[in-house]
Amino acid sequence: QVVAVYGTLSDLLSVASNKLGIKATSVYNGKGGLIDDIALIRDDDVLFVCEGEPFIDPQTDGRPHEELTGSHTDWLTLNVGGRYFTTTRSTLVNKEPDSMLAHMFKDKDAWGNKQDHRGAFLIDRSPEYFEPILNYLRHGQLIVNDGINLLGVLEEARFFGIDSLIEHLEIAIKNSQPAEDHSPISRKVLLATPTKSELRCQGLNFSGADLSRLDLRYINFKMANLSRCNLAHANLCCANLERADLSGSVLDCANLQGVKMLCSNAEGASLKGCNFEDPSGLKANLEGANLKGVDMEGSQMTGINLRVATLKNAKLKNCNLRGATLAGTDLENCDLSGCDLQEANLRGSNVKGAIFEEMLTPLHMSQSVR
Repeated sequence: QVVAVYGTLSDLLSVASNKLGIKATSVYNGKGGLIDDIALIRDDDVLFVCEGEPFIDPQTDGRPHEELTGSHTDWLTLNVGGRYFTTTRSTLVNKEPDSMLAHMFKDKDAWGNKQDHRGAFLIDRSPEYFEPILNYLRHGQLIVNDGINLLGVLEEARFFGIDSLIEHLEIAIKNSQPAEDHSPISRKVLLATPTKSELRCQGLNFSGADLSRLDLRYINFKMANLSRCNLAHANLCCANLERADLSGSVLDCANLQGVKMLCSNAEGASLKGCNFEDPSGLKANLEGANLKGVDMEGSQMTGINLRVATLKNAKLKNCNLRGATLAGTDLENCDLSGCDLQEANLRGSNVKGAIFEEMLTPLHMSQSVR
């Protein structure tokens, strides 16, 4: 307000009270000097009046003078979850002025009586997660000791509102995550599996894995990726390989008694010297399997079910196919020389270009073939 200065100091205070709507008791000049005589006022002075409180310079955004002259360097002790931390008020306030910690300690009496018997300010949070936060406020670097969970530090940073630290932590957590593993499952998983219990490996990726000589009895490999696997000498008795991908795999001398390979893809695989024959009478089932170009030379396949399977260009030399079901099977260009086909069902099979020389059992004309 612009007022005329006249009379005594009391007159000035009375005018100021009416103009400002307060009960003015003191007058200060622009530098905070208390005026006790109206004669000290110059024509161009800007005066400040108050109701008795200490002078506050408006150029300091209303902060007390003592705050500007070092109170932010006051030493404080914090009791965080039972652990003591000693720091300065400026550390808690200056780095993140909008954080909860800054609001807690901006004013000296912010916590009132929330202090323990030693005068430390009580904070009910985890001390191990608070320490990296305090260090960040001290020097601006995210340093977390080994064994400290970054997710815990992130939650504390969110609680205290340390926004710049939240961003650092989110990046650190992302970088610490292991890359997504698309590699095939190793033999270690299978070695630890009890042989009497069925392990479900349905749809899993074993591509290119070395599973040779493992006991894989009764394991469910339905729709699993076993392409280019080494399964030589493995025991796959009663294993479920339905619709599994065995293309290019090596199963030489594997035990395949009672195996289920319905509609599986074993194109180009090697099954030399395999045993499909189960003495108990349980027959291996390869119905509808893709066995193009497989090498099954010398395999024991008594009673095997190869109905409507594709064996085009396969090598079946010296195989025991006695009593095998080959109805509707594609045997085009197969090498069946030396095979035992006694009582085998070849009805509707395609034997175009197949080699039957030196067969142990003659192919009877009563069997219907194409």
